[in-house]
Amino acid sequence: MEMETVKLSQIVMKWFPDMMPFLKQNELNSLIVLRDGLSILEQEDAMEIIQYSICEHQSSALLH
Repeated sequence: MEMETVKLSQIVMKWFPDMMPFLKQNELNSLIVLRDGLSILEQEDAMEIIQYSICEHQSSALLH
């Protein structure tokens, strides 16, 4: 399978839609490159991606 670029919002909606109200729009709009595509992404991996993305946005906010 080829790499696929998706927005974080697509990952959240697929696995954890109840988290949507708690994420900022810039986090949800983050582009994520999935090596094997969204269709085979597993729940544990999705949570790890979401957590990492939140941390990245918090780190960049602190630097400004």
